[in-house]
Parts: sequence; structure tokens; C-alpha cells
Amino acid sequence: MEANEASPFESSEMLATFLISTPLLPESWKLCSQANAAAANLRSFVVERIGTVVYVAFSGVGMIGGSDPSWRNLVPLESIGGVPLFSPRRNKDAEEPVMIHEGMLNLFSSIFNSIQNQVLGILETTDTKSIVITGHSIGGATASLCTLWLISYLQSISSSLSVMCITFGSPLLGNKSFSEAISKEKWRGNFIQVVSKHDIMPRLLFAPITPLTSQLNFLLQFWHLSMTSPEFGKLAKQVSDKDKAKLFTAVMDSLEASTQNGEISSSILFHPFGNYFFVSEEGALCVDSPVTIIKMMHLLLSTSSPSGSIEDHLKYGEYVNRLSLEMLNQKNSLLRNIPNSSYEAGLELAIQSSGLADKESAVIIPAKECLKLARRMGPSPALNAASLALKLSKVNPYRAQIEWYKSWCDEQDDEKGYYDSFKTRGACKREMKVNINRQKLARFWNNVIDMLEKNELPHDFDQRAKWVCASQFYKLLSEPLDIAEYYGKGMHRVKGHYLEHGRERRYEIFDRWWENRIVSTGEDNKERSTFASSTQDSCFWAKVEEARDWLNCMRSERDTNKLAMYWEKIENFEKYAIELIQNKEVSSDVLAKNSSYSTWVEDLKEMKQLRANVPRYPHQFTRFLDGEVVP
Repeated sequence: MEANEASPFESSEMLATFLISTPLLPESWKLCSQANAAAANLRSFVVERIGTVVYVAFSGVGMIGGSDPSWRNLVPLESIGGVPLFSPRRNKDAEEPVMIHEGMLNLFSSIFNSIQNQVLGILETTDTKSIVITGHSIGGATASLCTLWLISYLQSISSSLSVMCITFGSPLLGNKSFSEAISKEKWRGNFIQVVSKHDIMPRLLFAPITPLTSQLNFLLQFWHLSMTSPEFGKLAKQVSDKDKAKLFTAVMDSLEASTQNGEISSSILFHPFGNYFFVSEEGALCVDSPVTIIKMMHLLLSTSSPSGSIEDHLKYGEYVNRLSLEMLNQKNSLLRNIPNSSYEAGLELAIQSSGLADKESAVIIPAKECLKLARRMGPSPALNAASLALKLSKVNPYRAQIEWYKSWCDEQDDEKGYYDSFKTRGACKREMKVNINRQKLARFWNNVIDMLEKNELPHDFDQRAKWVCASQFYKLLSEPLDIAEYYGKGMHRVKGHYLEHGRERRYEIFDRWWENRIVSTGEDNKERSTFASSTQDSCFWAKVEEARDWLNCMRSERDTNKLAMYWEKIENFEKYAIELIQNKEVSSDVLAKNSSYSTWVEDLKEMKQLRANVPRYPHQFTRFLDGEVVP
């Protein structure tokens, strides 16, 4: 495959073929049915061993809707049972925290102890090779949470046991960050979300939260008991056809508005994750792109009716039993006369498998366009990373020129140092060239971050030593220039101080890369014998500028409480700076005779002398604060 060739569409069909060729789907559904039946006896899950595979199935009956206020809430998800679910860098890198549906988390937490005991007992059995965790409806959400906990736990004990989660008609579970975290941890392949083409339950949380949606969700949870108790089947009549139509329309409208310009709308709270396995009477279609999943949810539901979208929630047994290799072989025979490429043939097969082949062109055309979005256009993440390495070598000369400028500043007679020379620069060509190089480096690193966040780079890119060290080196060298630019142009007077109002996001991201790097034994305990080539706190000069501002404020402030506050901040910074210097974690330009830091130290000495005289000369001190000269 060429570097710029799209990835083949058939990869999704391959996963569909694999699932259909194994007993995973029918066995999982059989256990889900048993779990739903066992719920009548207050059993929330059932366990069964088939050879070396252990199946754990969760009941789809749970008190999560109705008047429960948690139906409306998303809550942070960091750990379960004391096991962190995502590596710290994942949660920190996200623009918003990983959050999930509070009611579903509460439901899982209420049975976690019994689940933990059962699963840990399974792990002690040496002949267990893999675990399949499954569930129908709300049980699917519980199964997903159990899978997340188990995968994280197995990683913590370095176990090679394989885990797969197969859900049927599961509601959405978490926000965008939740979906992205699973993808970045490379866990997406562990989750198969089986969704029938008309089932409203997996689509329910796209609709605005209203008493109607809450009522119907409550009803759907108890419909499963109609298979064993006809009495519960009567609950279906409590929702009128008119209310069902309103709910159907609300879900359809929300789905239609949820994806715009190939992206998911920011108004959508819940996002799909893992692989979605859409099933119908005609076959199965598997996709993993969240945008494509949502579009297909909309297109498939548009061919249904309000009543059909509710009844379809209980038909997974029929769909699973119809799926077989024989069905796939029949469909493949239909494609033999299609003189198109393998991609187009795969696309045609996907449309047939989704059950849309006999629909109007108004549905088929958007469906094909939607599936085309699932193609990964352009180079693979690995090729992108290799290309970036070449681009890094091309921008390294810019960094080298800035390093030369830093050395040049250290040798000047004015003894200002690197930071202050750039801050007070004039129209000299030398400084103009440095500034241009600074901007070129910023564009390069902003592009790196953009590619990483678009999943165009390997998921472990920000853990690779080459890039962690390169970004740290860049940050330590370049951020002092950004700070000098900020204060040299007086931007702090307009926006506020740099640390809170001026720092670029790339530096915050690189901080996290460095903090979460893999540290070799003894690396952080090495003592320096000489001053560092670059100050190890890239924000040091911004802190100096704030400290200078605090001293100036003390000269004009009369409020004793504020004076005490300023002095405490000054003392804390002084201790911090002294510690850095003693550990030789600053570069020599910090101690240059006329640097901002050295000037601040002299001003601080004067202020300390003045404060020493305050108890004896309070009146004179007040006059000094007013700007008068003390006799």
C-alpha cells in the first residue's frame, strides 16, 4: 500500500466475518438471556465456563431511570475499586475530564464487590485463557465498566489474559474524553457494541433529557422481564403511541443535528466508543469511527417507526441466530458480478449488510458517504511519525541559532543575560532573526500537537523518549523568549501576568509529557557540578516578573493584610529561587549582574532593610509608602 493510500474498507467486514465465524455472539446472547431471567431472583449477573473461555453476563434490569436524579448527571471516572482506569497523562491531556453516566456508575458500584470476588476467583484458575464480559441494555453498560476495571487490573499485575466485551443494545456511557481515552489506551478493539438497526435504546441519550425519555427508559429496563413474567409486559401499555412518537422524533432530530462537517457537535454529551456491530435481518456491519457510528445510527433509525424502534430492543436473539458464515457467503456471491475495486465491493457489501440496499437513494447515498468517512485517508500514524522526525531535523538549525544567540548574550559587556537582552532588544537584525526562528519552532510544535490530537500519530507518541526530550529541550530554550516578548511589549498590563493569561498551551502539554516520562533509576537524583545550559524551570522569568510586581505593590500599598500577603509571596519565591541556584538548576544568565533577577535581589535587600526599621519608624514607613522621601 502506498503511503498516501486510504486504508481498505474491508477491515471492518473482516471483523464482522470473524465474529460471525465464532460462537462468541450466540454464546454471549444466551448468557444475557439467562442473566435477564435470573434478575427475577435478584441475581445481577451469571457466570459460565466453556472450555478455556469464561463468560460473565450482566442483567439488563436495573433501577436507573424514573425519578432517579442521577439520570441527568455525568460524573468523573478515574478509578474503580482503587484501580486507576486510565494513565494520568490521558486524563490531563483531555480538554475535559473523563466522565460517565452517574446512574450507571452507581449501579455498577452497588454490585462491584460481588463482581470483584467472582472475577478474581476466575483469575486463579490456570486453565482460563480469556474472559468475555457481556450484557443486554443497561447490563451492557455494566459490562463495559467491568471490562474497563478488569483490563486495568490485569495490566497492573502484568497478566496476559485476554478480555473482550460484547454488549447488546447498550445505552451510551460517557463523554468525548471517555471515548478518546479508550481509543488512546488502545482498548477500542476490546469492545464490541452490537446494535440492531432500529433499537432506540443505544440512541436514547442523544435526545434532550425530559420526563418522557426518563419514563420510557424506566419502562425499557423492565421489558426484559416480559420474557419470563407476562405481568411486566403490561408496562408497555403505559406509554401511549403519541408519547412514543414524540420520543422517536426527539431522538431522530438530535441524531440528525449531532454531526456537522464531519465532526460531532459540541452539544452532544455522550459519545460512542469501541466497535459498533450493526445487525439486521440481512447481515451485519462493523464500524469504529464515532462520527460514522452516529451517522449510521441516524440513517438506520430513519427507516424505522416509533413502535418498531422500541420493539427492536428485544430482538437481538433473532438477529444473532440469523448471522452465519452461510449468510456472508451468499452475500459475497452477489458481489461477484460487480466489476469494481475491492473497496467499492466492500462498500456495496456493507450497504447490503446494513439492510439499506432496498431503500430509496435518499437513504443509500448518505449511507455510502457516511461509510466513506470511516476510511483513514493519508499516511498511517507510523509514517506520520517518521515524517515528523525528518521535519524535526530540518527545524533543528533554528534551535541551534537560538542557542548561539544565548551564548552570545552571556558574553556581552552589558551583563544583561539571555532573557533581558531579548526583552529590551531594538531593531537589530540579529534579534529579528532569533524572533523569526522562535516563531518557526512554535509552528512546528503546534503542528505536532495538532496531529497527535487528531490521532494522526501513534498513541504512544508522547511517551517516546525522542519526542519527550526534544519537546523539553525546545521548551527550556524558547519559553524564556516568549516571556520576554510578553513583558517587553507590556502585554501583562493588558491581559495580566504570563503564567495565568499568556502561557501557550503547547508548553503545558510538554510539561505533562516530561512529568509522565519513564525515569530510569537514579536519573532525578544526579547532582549538578556546573550550572545548567538552560534554566530547568522554563517559567522562571515569568515568576521573576511577578515578584518584581509584588515589590512595587508593597511600595504603594497601605492595607496591612495585603502587605502581609505580598511579603509571603515574595519570601516563597525567594526560597524557591535560592534552591534552584544552589542545585545549579539555573543557567548562568540568571546571575548576570544586570539581569532582572539580580536587580530584583538588590531591590529586595532594600525592602528588607526598610521593614527592619518599621517597628521603630512606623510613621516614616507610611510616608515612604506614600512616595515621600524619608529624612
